[in-house]
Amino acid sequence: MFDYACSRRQFLGLAGGLAAFAGLGLAGCGGDGASAGSAAAGAALTGTVTYDGASSFQALVEAAAEQFMNENPDVSITGSGNGSGTGLTAVADGTVTIGNSDVFAETKLEPEQCADLVDHEVAVVGMGPVVSLNVTVDDLTLEQLAGIFSGEITNWSEVGGEDAEIYVMNRKSGSGTRATFEAAVFGAGVEENAFKGSAELDKSGDVQTQMGSTDNAISYLDFSHFDETKFKAIKVGGVEPTSENVMDNSFPIWATEHMYCKEDADEATKAFLEYMLSDDVQGSLVEEQGFIPVSGMKVVKDAEGNVTEK
Repeated sequence: MFDYACSRRQFLGLAGGLAAFAGLGLAGCGGDGASAGSAAAGAALTGTVTYDGASSFQALVEAAAEQFMNENPDVSITGSGNGSGTGLTAVADGTVTIGNSDVFAETKLEPEQCADLVDHEVAVVGMGPVVSLNVTVDDLTLEQLAGIFSGEITNWSEVGGEDAEIYVMNRKSGSGTRATFEAAVFGAGVEENAFKGSAELDKSGDVQTQMGSTDNAISYLDFSHFDETKFKAIKVGGVEPTSENVMDNSFPIWATEHMYCKEDADEATKAFLEYMLSDDVQGSLVEEQGFIPVSGMKVVKDAEGNVTEK
């Protein structure tokens, strides 16, 4: 009935109807999230859900998982945030039941690995450049960012700042945050080795920590990891990095947050993904955690990075 693939799928209403008809979880892995424990009417939900992937929205997943387990005490949800590439590979290989990613699976996996994956777009995240507190620059163009991250611009004085060498902190290969930032700065199809850095860090939390203790540095983070006590988020082309500016693509660095599962995922995994798309999460928790509900976006972005109006 469904044509499952790893590209985006907008099937919430239809899936909810199937769930009501069948009295079970959803065909495949999507849903309208009518209730956290609706996998089997009147029966307690049990099972283990595991995930790995993007660290950028791990906190959102953890917060939702805590709420879900409070409502379903016989379900265990555990996971890590080891990068989008790791999470996508893990769900494709079956070592976790959910792979979290800042990028579409087809940009990281081979077609055969995507064949039985189902995509759930759970939120939108804005990402932007951050600089050390001692840096006086507060606005950079995409062209200037490309110069800095390619190693062509090496001193802050070249972009209107003080005479100091720029210390570039990059994320490691496989990071969805890195892939999103690279695509925005260099354009779609950029080779990952276009980025040059003084250091490569594993997770968003590592960037937070290192930026807070390093002078003259620049890196990039999703909005939910911004911390004005440790570093400064700066404008891009004169546009503030805010959720409102992401919604209409005025601020150009953003990504859709994906949660992938296998087409034949177990009932506990299906129910948790239903819950991620429910009003309990989309109506409040997404924004509380610093993200944008998909419904709030005025534009959409495809796997090739093309942005179109809804």
